[in-house]
Amino acid sequence: MADASIHTEQPYRWSRAEYDRAVEAGAFDPDARAELLEGHILAMTPQGSRHATGVALAGEALRSAFGAGCHIRIQLPLAAGDDSEPEPDVAVIEGDIRDHLDAHPANALLVVEVADDSLRRDRAIKQRIYARSGIREYWLVAIPDRRLEVYRDPTDDGYRTISMHRAGDAVASLARPAAAIAVDDLLP
Repeated sequence: MADASIHTEQPYRWSRAEYDRAVEAGAFDPDARAELLEGHILAMTPQGSRHATGVALAGEALRSAFGAGCHIRIQLPLAAGDDSEPEPDVAVIEGDIRDHLDAHPANALLVVEVADDSLRRDRAIKQRIYARSGIREYWLVAIPDRRLEVYRDPTDDGYRTISMHRAGDAVASLARPAAAIAVDDLLP
């Protein structure tokens, strides 16, 4: 008779602290692009030119909208709970760059993901992680759909409010309501 325990194995779930120690110890190839999402280390999708252009456009638009008192982090880690450390394409962080010299920021005024091949992951897993960690607002630049999806009102399961915006529309962040950004300025 076969041992039933052989078929009940579960993948190991990493904590953010374990993941950070492994990164600091050099456990991963320096060129590897990975992020910790809900306890799983997942490879990041290689960047195509449309994705890279979208990230640059979002970074520029948000620098203009947020100005002094905030800094824009491009594809850098965000400490999003005990089991996740995503690297959002763009995060608007309150304060000075040096405020996070000893630890990654745990919150952001706004997080933006630019999605092409990663669209399903960004709509499902990442929006849930950002909502659960209390990020008030998450924007998803959906390249295949040529639209901006705005997620607001976080809960433990995701965001309660989702709005869709197309070229020709303008959207302002909750943190900067007077600084509207043209959706055209975000779409590659």
